[in-house]
Amino acid sequence: MISHSIRLSFAAALLGATALSPALASDLPSSKAAPVAPILEPWSPWMIRGRALFVVPQEDANLKLGGAPIVGGDVSISSSVVPELDITYFFTKNIAAELILGVTPHNVKGAGSLAGTRIGSAWLLPPTLMLQYHFTDLGAFKPYVGVGVNYTVFFDEKAKGGFTSFDLKDSFGVALQAGFDYMIDRHWGINVDVKKIFLEPKVKVNNGLVAGKVRIDPWLIGAGVTYRF
Repeated sequence: MISHSIRLSFAAALLGATALSPALASDLPSSKAAPVAPILEPWSPWMIRGRALFVVPQEDANLKLGGAPIVGGDVSISSSVVPELDITYFFTKNIAAELILGVTPHNVKGAGSLAGTRIGSAWLLPPTLMLQYHFTDLGAFKPYVGVGVNYTVFFDEKAKGGFTSFDLKDSFGVALQAGFDYMIDRHWGINVDVKKIFLEPKVKVNNGLVAGKVRIDPWLIGAGVTYRF
């Protein structure tokens, strides 16, 4: 009888343990790790670039002497290499506005029938505002195109070659642009950029004795460093 009672007690204990085991298992922590949320890198709309800029005028002139056209009269404008800074703001991942800042010096000489004549020199401040489209599906290579408006301020004009005055009138112009950034990492990259500015200011020499328009239309060819915030 005692042996039979022990067997019954053992069987009851075993059944109880079996019933409790699912409940105990549900209370234990899962060995499976919870999924980790992806870390999203912050997106900044600001970018700056520093470039070395090669400014190459594509000059032409329509000049008059005392109101009469100077037949074959033309000008030659020197090229220049200068530093340039630009600031870009992205409205979206593709659409951006870029403000380009820099100054550039140039010498002006006669050409054609005026060849050999020293006319003057001037500094140009040509702030340019571009609206750009950036292509973003090519990995580290990020090309862009742009169109914008330029306003060129001429300053420190100096007459040369026996002339007493030399004046260029500040002017608006249209600008076109194409370039690319190659990003080395999230922040730093290399930039190559080409712009064409259509610029035709009025000019006066010797208080208007010689006057007309000078088509400058420079190519701006730049290369430098990009920093994306």
